[in-house]
Amino acid sequence: MSLPENMTNTTIALPPSSIIGIMGGGQLGRMSAIAAAKLGFKVHIFTPSETDPAVEVAHTATIAPYHAFDALKAFIHSVDVITFEFENIPPNTLEHLNQCHPDCLIRPSIRIVHISQDRLKEKEFLTSIGLPLAPWCLVTEQESLHRVVEKIGLPLILKTSREGYDGKGQRYIRTLEELETAFSNLKPHPLIAESVIDFACELSVMVVRGVDGVIRCFDTVQNYHWHGVLDMTLAPAPIMENIAAEAQNIARQIAENLHLVGIMGIEMFLDHTGYLLVNEIAPRPHNSGHWTMDACPYDQFDMHIRAIAGLPLPLAIRHADAVMKNLVGPEDIALWQQILQTQGLIPHLYGKETAHTGRKMGHVNVLFPFGALPGSLGIRHALGALATKTAAPQQSMTWS
Repeated sequence: MSLPENMTNTTIALPPSSIIGIMGGGQLGRMSAIAAAKLGFKVHIFTPSETDPAVEVAHTATIAPYHAFDALKAFIHSVDVITFEFENIPPNTLEHLNQCHPDCLIRPSIRIVHISQDRLKEKEFLTSIGLPLAPWCLVTEQESLHRVVEKIGLPLILKTSREGYDGKGQRYIRTLEELETAFSNLKPHPLIAESVIDFACELSVMVVRGVDGVIRCFDTVQNYHWHGVLDMTLAPAPIMENIAAEAQNIARQIAENLHLVGIMGIEMFLDHTGYLLVNEIAPRPHNSGHWTMDACPYDQFDMHIRAIAGLPLPLAIRHADAVMKNLVGPEDIALWQQILQTQGLIPHLYGKETAHTGRKMGHVNVLFPFGALPGSLGIRHALGALATKTAAPQQSMTWS
Protein backbone atom coordinates (compact mmCIF):
# COMPACT_ATOMS: atom_id res chain seq x y z
CA MET A 1 0.00 0.00 0.00
CA SER A 2 1.48 3.37 -0.99
CA LEU A 3 1.36 6.18 1.56
CA PRO A 4 0.63 9.86 0.95
CA GLU A 5 3.59 12.22 1.14
CA ASN A 6 4.67 13.19 4.67
CA MET A 7 2.65 10.34 6.22
CA THR A 8 4.16 7.35 8.02
CA ASN A 9 2.83 3.82 8.06
CA THR A 10 2.37 4.03 11.85
CA THR A 11 -0.07 6.96 11.84
CA ILE A 12 -2.15 6.73 8.67
CA ALA A 13 -5.56 5.12 8.83
CA LEU A 14 -6.02 2.19 6.44
CA PRO A 15 -8.50 2.99 3.66
CA PRO A 16 -11.46 0.73 2.84
CA SER A 17 -10.55 -2.48 0.97
CA SER A 18 -7.23 -2.72 2.82
CA ILE A 19 -6.35 -6.26 3.82
CA ILE A 20 -6.09 -7.26 7.47
CA GLY A 21 -4.05 -10.39 8.10
CA ILE A 22 -5.09 -12.48 11.11
CA MET A 23 -2.81 -15.16 12.54
CA GLY A 24 -5.12 -17.94 13.74
CA GLY A 25 -8.44 -19.26 12.51
CA GLY A 26 -10.55 -19.71 15.65
CA GLN A 27 -13.76 -18.04 16.72
CA LEU A 28 -12.04 -14.80 17.72
CA GLY A 29 -10.65 -14.54 14.20
CA ARG A 30 -14.11 -15.30 12.82
CA MET A 31 -15.79 -12.52 14.77
CA SER A 32 -12.93 -10.12 14.03
CA ALA A 33 -13.30 -10.84 10.31
CA ILE A 34 -17.02 -10.06 10.47
CA ALA A 35 -16.29 -6.78 12.25
CA ALA A 36 -13.64 -5.92 9.65
CA ALA A 37 -16.08 -6.54 6.80
CA LYS A 38 -18.55 -4.09 8.34
CA LEU A 39 -15.85 -1.42 8.13
CA GLY A 40 -15.05 -2.22 4.49
CA PHE A 41 -11.87 -4.22 5.07
CA LYS A 42 -10.90 -7.60 3.64
CA VAL A 43 -9.45 -10.29 5.89
CA HIS A 44 -6.75 -12.83 5.08
CA ILE A 45 -6.54 -15.69 7.61
CA PHE A 46 -3.37 -17.71 8.20
CA THR A 47 -4.19 -21.02 9.89
CA PRO A 48 -3.15 -24.67 9.69
CA SER A 49 -6.71 -26.01 9.32
CA GLU A 50 -9.15 -25.35 6.49
CA THR A 51 -12.09 -26.19 8.78
CA ASP A 52 -11.30 -23.43 11.29
CA PRO A 53 -14.24 -21.08 12.03
CA ALA A 54 -12.59 -17.93 10.64
CA VAL A 55 -11.93 -19.50 7.23
CA GLU A 56 -15.67 -19.60 6.50
CA VAL A 57 -16.06 -15.82 6.66
CA ALA A 58 -12.67 -14.58 5.45
CA HIS A 59 -11.98 -13.02 2.06
CA THR A 60 -8.82 -15.12 1.70
CA ALA A 61 -7.16 -17.89 3.69
CA THR A 62 -3.72 -19.42 3.68
CA ILE A 63 -3.87 -23.00 4.99
CA ALA A 64 -0.38 -23.89 6.16
CA PRO A 65 1.53 -24.79 9.33
CA TYR A 66 2.86 -21.83 11.29
CA HIS A 67 6.41 -22.96 10.51
CA ALA A 68 5.80 -22.96 6.72
CA PHE A 69 7.93 -19.86 6.18
CA ASP A 70 7.46 -19.63 2.39
CA ALA A 71 3.68 -19.50 2.88
CA LEU A 72 4.15 -17.08 5.76
CA LYS A 73 6.28 -14.78 3.61
CA ALA A 74 3.64 -14.70 0.89
CA PHE A 75 0.98 -13.98 3.53
CA ILE A 76 2.99 -11.08 4.95
CA HIS A 77 3.40 -9.45 1.55
CA SER A 78 -0.32 -9.78 0.78
CA VAL A 79 -1.66 -7.80 3.76
CA ASP A 80 -1.53 -4.23 5.10
CA VAL A 81 -1.55 -5.05 8.82
CA ILE A 82 -1.16 -8.25 10.84
CA THR A 83 -2.92 -9.07 14.09
CA PHE A 84 -3.48 -12.17 16.22
CA GLU A 85 -6.55 -14.05 17.40
CA PHE A 86 -4.54 -16.10 19.92
CA GLU A 87 -1.16 -15.57 21.53
CA ASN A 88 0.40 -19.04 21.38
CA ILE A 89 2.04 -18.50 18.01
CA PRO A 90 5.41 -20.38 17.88
CA PRO A 91 8.25 -18.01 18.83
CA ASN A 92 10.22 -18.72 15.64
CA THR A 93 7.14 -17.78 13.60
CA LEU A 94 6.90 -14.50 15.48
CA GLU A 95 10.55 -13.78 14.74
CA HIS A 96 10.00 -14.57 11.07
CA LEU A 97 7.07 -12.15 11.00
CA ASN A 98 9.28 -9.46 12.48
CA GLN A 99 12.25 -10.01 10.17
CA CYS A 100 10.65 -10.99 6.87
CA HIS A 101 8.84 -7.73 6.22
CA PRO A 102 9.78 -5.06 8.80
CA ASP A 103 7.61 -2.44 7.06
CA CYS A 104 4.45 -4.46 7.60
CA LEU A 105 2.30 -3.19 10.47
CA ILE A 106 2.06 -5.73 13.28
CA ARG A 107 -0.53 -4.81 15.91
CA PRO A 108 -0.19 -5.60 18.76
CA SER A 109 3.60 -5.72 18.62
CA ILE A 110 5.66 -8.91 18.64
CA ARG A 111 7.04 -7.82 22.02
CA ILE A 112 3.55 -7.81 23.54
CA VAL A 113 2.75 -11.25 22.15
CA HIS A 114 6.05 -12.59 23.53
CA ILE A 115 5.19 -11.24 26.98
CA SER A 116 1.65 -12.60 26.99
CA GLN A 117 2.59 -16.11 25.87
CA ASP A 118 5.15 -16.63 28.63
CA ARG A 119 3.90 -16.44 32.24
CA LEU A 120 7.38 -15.63 33.53
CA LYS A 121 7.80 -12.67 31.17
CA GLU A 122 4.24 -11.60 31.93
CA LYS A 123 4.79 -11.57 35.69
CA GLU A 124 8.13 -9.83 35.37
CA PHE A 125 6.55 -7.11 33.22
CA LEU A 126 3.57 -6.58 35.54
CA THR A 127 5.91 -6.43 38.55
CA SER A 128 8.16 -3.93 36.76
CA ILE A 129 5.31 -1.43 36.42
CA GLY A 130 4.31 -1.79 40.05
CA LEU A 131 1.14 -3.88 39.77
CA PRO A 132 0.13 -6.32 42.52
CA LEU A 133 0.24 -10.08 41.83
CA ALA A 134 -0.40 -13.19 43.88
CA PRO A 135 2.83 -14.47 45.50
CA TRP A 136 4.69 -16.63 42.99
CA CYS A 137 8.06 -18.17 42.22
CA LEU A 138 9.83 -19.85 39.32
CA VAL A 139 10.22 -23.64 39.53
CA THR A 140 13.17 -24.91 37.51
CA GLU A 141 14.25 -28.18 39.11
CA GLN A 142 12.97 -31.03 41.25
CA GLU A 143 15.39 -30.19 44.04
CA SER A 144 13.84 -26.74 44.50
CA LEU A 145 10.33 -27.99 45.36
CA HIS A 146 10.86 -27.87 49.15
CA ARG A 147 12.00 -24.25 48.86
CA VAL A 148 8.90 -23.44 46.80
CA VAL A 149 6.64 -24.74 49.58
CA GLU A 150 8.63 -22.82 52.19
CA LYS A 151 8.37 -19.61 50.17
CA ILE A 152 4.68 -19.51 49.17
CA GLY A 153 3.10 -22.32 51.19
CA LEU A 154 0.38 -24.85 50.39
CA PRO A 155 -2.01 -25.11 48.69
CA LEU A 156 -0.61 -23.63 45.48
CA ILE A 157 -1.23 -23.66 41.75
CA LEU A 158 1.53 -25.09 39.56
CA LYS A 159 1.40 -23.80 35.96
CA THR A 160 3.38 -24.20 32.79
CA SER A 161 5.08 -20.98 31.78
CA ARG A 162 3.86 -21.43 28.18
CA GLU A 163 0.96 -22.95 26.23
CA GLY A 164 -1.63 -22.93 29.01
CA TYR A 165 -5.24 -21.78 28.52
CA ASP A 166 -8.78 -22.69 29.68
CA GLY A 167 -7.42 -24.49 32.74
CA LYS A 168 -4.91 -26.52 30.73
CA GLY A 169 -1.29 -26.71 31.83
CA GLN A 170 -1.93 -26.26 35.54
CA ARG A 171 -2.53 -28.31 38.67
CA TYR A 172 -3.98 -27.54 42.10
CA ILE A 173 -1.41 -28.74 44.65
CA ARG A 174 -2.24 -29.67 48.26
CA THR A 175 0.80 -31.71 49.30
CA LEU A 176 4.52 -31.94 48.54
CA GLU A 177 3.90 -35.36 46.97
CA GLU A 178 1.36 -33.86 44.56
CA LEU A 179 3.86 -31.11 43.75
CA GLU A 180 6.56 -33.64 42.89
CA THR A 181 4.24 -35.60 40.62
CA ALA A 182 2.91 -32.49 38.90
CA PHE A 183 6.43 -31.15 38.33
CA SER A 184 7.32 -34.34 36.47
CA ASN A 185 4.13 -34.37 34.39
CA LEU A 186 3.64 -30.72 33.45
CA LYS A 187 5.56 -29.59 30.37
CA PRO A 188 7.27 -27.51 29.14
CA HIS A 189 9.57 -26.39 31.96
CA PRO A 190 10.22 -24.06 33.70
CA LEU A 191 7.02 -23.90 35.73
CA ILE A 192 5.40 -21.16 37.78
CA ALA A 193 4.08 -21.75 41.31
CA GLU A 194 1.43 -19.35 42.59
CA SER A 195 -0.21 -19.03 45.99
CA VAL A 196 -3.86 -19.98 46.12
CA ILE A 197 -5.75 -16.76 46.76
CA ASP A 198 -8.99 -16.80 48.74
CA PHE A 199 -10.55 -14.33 46.35
CA ALA A 200 -14.07 -12.96 46.39
CA CYS A 201 -14.44 -13.02 42.61
CA GLU A 202 -12.63 -12.81 39.28
CA LEU A 203 -12.95 -9.59 37.30
CA SER A 204 -11.83 -8.59 33.84
CA VAL A 205 -11.57 -5.45 31.75
CA MET A 206 -11.34 -5.09 27.98
CA VAL A 207 -9.04 -2.18 27.17
CA VAL A 208 -8.25 -0.84 23.70
CA ARG A 209 -5.58 1.64 22.65
CA GLY A 210 -5.31 3.35 19.28
CA VAL A 211 -2.24 4.39 17.31
CA ASP A 212 -2.79 7.94 18.58
CA GLY A 213 -2.58 6.78 22.20
CA VAL A 214 -6.30 7.15 22.93
CA ILE A 215 -7.42 4.49 25.43
CA ARG A 216 -10.96 3.19 25.94
CA CYS A 217 -12.13 0.73 28.59
CA PHE A 218 -15.30 -1.31 28.57
CA ASP A 219 -17.04 -1.76 31.92
CA THR A 220 -15.46 -4.04 34.50
CA VAL A 221 -17.17 -7.44 34.45
CA GLN A 222 -17.35 -10.46 36.75
CA ASN A 223 -16.49 -13.98 35.53
CA TYR A 224 -17.50 -17.46 36.65
CA HIS A 225 -15.72 -20.64 35.59
CA TRP A 226 -16.74 -24.27 35.22
CA HIS A 227 -13.92 -26.85 35.33
CA GLY A 228 -11.35 -24.21 34.40
CA VAL A 229 -13.29 -22.83 31.42
CA LEU A 230 -15.08 -19.47 31.45
CA ASP A 231 -18.77 -20.22 31.92
CA MET A 232 -20.48 -16.88 32.42
CA THR A 233 -19.76 -13.15 32.51
CA LEU A 234 -21.87 -10.48 34.22
CA ALA A 235 -21.75 -6.95 32.81
CA PRO A 236 -21.31 -4.81 34.74
CA ALA A 237 -19.69 -6.57 37.68
CA PRO A 238 -21.92 -6.24 40.77
CA ILE A 239 -19.18 -4.58 42.82
CA MET A 240 -18.53 -1.18 44.35
CA GLU A 241 -17.95 1.60 41.80
CA ASN A 242 -14.51 2.50 43.17
CA ILE A 243 -13.28 -1.08 42.70
CA ALA A 244 -14.63 -1.20 39.15
CA ALA A 245 -12.87 2.10 38.42
CA GLU A 246 -9.60 0.86 39.91
CA ALA A 247 -9.74 -2.25 37.68
CA GLN A 248 -10.10 0.03 34.65
CA ASN A 249 -7.18 2.17 35.85
CA ILE A 250 -5.01 -0.95 36.08
CA ALA A 251 -6.01 -1.92 32.54
CA ARG A 252 -5.13 1.56 31.26
CA GLN A 253 -1.75 1.40 32.99
CA ILE A 254 -0.92 -1.91 31.33
CA ALA A 255 -2.02 -0.72 27.89
CA GLU A 256 -0.01 2.50 28.20
CA ASN A 257 3.18 0.81 29.41
CA LEU A 258 3.00 -1.79 26.63
CA HIS A 259 2.29 0.86 23.97
CA LEU A 260 -0.56 -1.42 22.96
CA VAL A 261 -2.30 -0.99 19.62
CA GLY A 262 -5.43 -3.10 19.59
CA ILE A 263 -7.58 -4.65 22.27
CA MET A 264 -6.50 -6.58 25.36
CA GLY A 265 -8.27 -8.56 28.05
CA ILE A 266 -6.97 -8.12 31.62
CA GLU A 267 -8.01 -10.71 34.22
CA MET A 268 -7.83 -9.83 37.92
CA PHE A 269 -8.74 -11.29 41.29
CA LEU A 270 -10.60 -9.29 43.93
CA ASP A 271 -9.84 -10.47 47.46
CA HIS A 272 -12.20 -10.19 50.42
CA THR A 273 -10.61 -6.92 51.56
CA GLY A 274 -11.32 -5.15 48.25
CA TYR A 275 -7.72 -5.51 47.00
CA LEU A 276 -7.12 -6.25 43.29
CA LEU A 277 -4.45 -8.67 42.02
CA VAL A 278 -3.62 -8.95 38.32
CA ASN A 279 -3.86 -12.52 37.03
CA GLU A 280 -3.00 -12.41 33.31
CA ILE A 281 -3.21 -10.45 30.08
CA ALA A 282 -4.42 -11.46 26.60
CA PRO A 283 -3.59 -9.03 23.74
CA ARG A 284 -6.61 -9.87 21.56
CA PRO A 285 -10.38 -10.04 21.83
CA HIS A 286 -11.36 -12.12 24.85
CA ASN A 287 -14.14 -14.50 25.82
CA SER A 288 -15.12 -12.23 28.72
CA GLY A 289 -15.75 -9.43 26.22
CA HIS A 290 -18.39 -11.26 24.15
CA TRP A 291 -21.20 -9.49 26.04
CA THR A 292 -20.26 -6.32 24.17
CA MET A 293 -21.57 -7.82 20.90
CA ASP A 294 -25.18 -7.11 21.91
CA ALA A 295 -24.95 -4.65 24.82
CA CYS A 296 -22.75 -1.97 23.19
CA PRO A 297 -22.96 0.20 20.06
CA TYR A 298 -19.34 -0.76 19.27
CA ASP A 299 -18.24 -4.18 20.50
CA GLN A 300 -14.76 -5.47 21.32
CA PHE A 301 -14.21 -6.70 17.75
CA ASP A 302 -15.22 -3.36 16.24
CA MET A 303 -12.83 -1.62 18.61
CA HIS A 304 -9.95 -3.98 17.85
CA ILE A 305 -10.30 -3.58 14.09
CA ARG A 306 -10.60 0.21 14.41
CA ALA A 307 -7.45 0.35 16.56
CA ILE A 308 -5.22 -1.80 14.34
CA ALA A 309 -6.48 0.02 11.23
CA GLY A 310 -5.66 3.43 12.72
CA LEU A 311 -9.28 4.57 12.85
CA PRO A 312 -10.69 6.82 15.61
CA LEU A 313 -11.91 4.99 18.71
CA PRO A 314 -15.48 5.77 19.84
CA LEU A 315 -16.45 5.64 23.50
CA ALA A 316 -16.71 2.13 24.93
CA ILE A 317 -20.23 2.48 26.29
CA ARG A 318 -23.07 0.02 26.87
CA HIS A 319 -26.80 0.56 26.47
CA ALA A 320 -27.86 -2.46 28.55
CA ASP A 321 -26.74 -4.76 31.32
CA ALA A 322 -25.84 -8.22 30.06
CA VAL A 323 -25.03 -11.81 30.90
CA MET A 324 -22.83 -13.87 28.57
CA LYS A 325 -23.14 -17.67 28.87
CA ASN A 326 -20.73 -19.93 26.99
CA LEU A 327 -21.97 -22.95 25.03
CA VAL A 328 -19.42 -25.64 25.77
CA GLY A 329 -19.21 -29.19 24.46
CA PRO A 330 -21.93 -31.58 23.29
CA GLU A 331 -24.05 -31.03 26.42
CA ASP A 332 -24.77 -27.39 25.63
CA ILE A 333 -25.15 -27.93 21.88
CA ALA A 334 -27.76 -30.61 22.63
CA LEU A 335 -29.89 -27.75 24.01
CA TRP A 336 -29.75 -25.78 20.76
CA GLN A 337 -33.45 -26.07 19.88
CA GLN A 338 -34.43 -25.03 23.40
CA ILE A 339 -32.04 -22.09 23.20
CA LEU A 340 -33.68 -20.91 19.98
CA GLN A 341 -37.12 -21.20 21.57
CA THR A 342 -36.18 -19.23 24.72
CA GLN A 343 -37.19 -15.58 24.49
CA GLY A 344 -34.30 -13.23 25.25
CA LEU A 345 -31.37 -15.56 24.46
CA ILE A 346 -29.24 -14.05 21.68
CA PRO A 347 -27.24 -16.93 20.17
CA HIS A 348 -23.80 -16.83 18.54
CA LEU A 349 -22.44 -20.07 17.07
CA TYR A 350 -18.83 -20.39 15.92
CA GLY A 351 -19.24 -22.83 13.04
CA LYS A 352 -17.17 -25.62 14.57
CA GLU A 353 -17.86 -29.06 13.10
CA THR A 354 -17.44 -31.22 16.20
CA ALA A 355 -18.55 -30.54 19.78
CA HIS A 356 -15.78 -32.08 21.85
CA THR A 357 -16.05 -32.12 25.64
CA GLY A 358 -14.82 -28.78 26.99
CA ARG A 359 -14.75 -27.13 23.55
CA LYS A 360 -16.27 -23.67 23.20
CA MET A 361 -18.94 -23.96 20.50
CA GLY A 362 -20.64 -20.60 20.89
CA HIS A 363 -22.25 -18.32 23.43
CA VAL A 364 -25.51 -16.61 24.21
CA ASN A 365 -26.06 -13.08 25.48
CA VAL A 366 -29.02 -11.98 27.58
CA LEU A 367 -29.80 -8.27 27.87
CA PHE A 368 -31.45 -6.47 30.78
CA PRO A 369 -32.41 -2.79 31.16
CA PHE A 370 -29.46 -0.54 31.95
CA GLY A 371 -28.80 -0.71 35.69
CA ALA A 372 -31.17 -3.65 36.22
CA LEU A 373 -28.90 -6.73 36.24
CA PRO A 374 -30.88 -9.25 38.34
CA GLY A 375 -29.71 -11.57 41.09
CA SER A 376 -28.88 -15.22 40.61
CA LEU A 377 -32.50 -16.43 40.45
CA GLY A 378 -33.33 -13.87 37.77
CA ILE A 379 -30.27 -14.84 35.74
CA ARG A 380 -31.09 -18.54 36.02
CA HIS A 381 -34.65 -17.88 34.91
CA ALA A 382 -33.44 -15.89 31.90
CA LEU A 383 -31.02 -18.66 30.87
CA GLY A 384 -33.79 -21.26 30.74
CA ALA A 385 -32.45 -24.74 29.97
CA LEU A 386 -28.87 -23.45 30.09
CA ALA A 387 -29.22 -22.81 33.84
CA THR A 388 -28.99 -26.55 34.53
CA LYS A 389 -25.21 -26.39 33.98
CA THR A 390 -23.84 -23.08 35.11
CA ALA A 391 -21.27 -21.71 37.51
CA ALA A 392 -23.65 -18.96 38.60
CA PRO A 393 -23.71 -18.44 42.38
CA GLN A 394 -26.61 -19.64 44.44
CA GLN A 395 -29.14 -17.16 45.77
CA SER A 396 -27.32 -17.04 49.13
CA MET A 397 -24.42 -15.18 47.48
CA THR A 398 -24.13 -11.42 47.91
CA TRP A 399 -24.49 -9.61 44.58
CA SER A 400 -23.97 -5.99 45.58
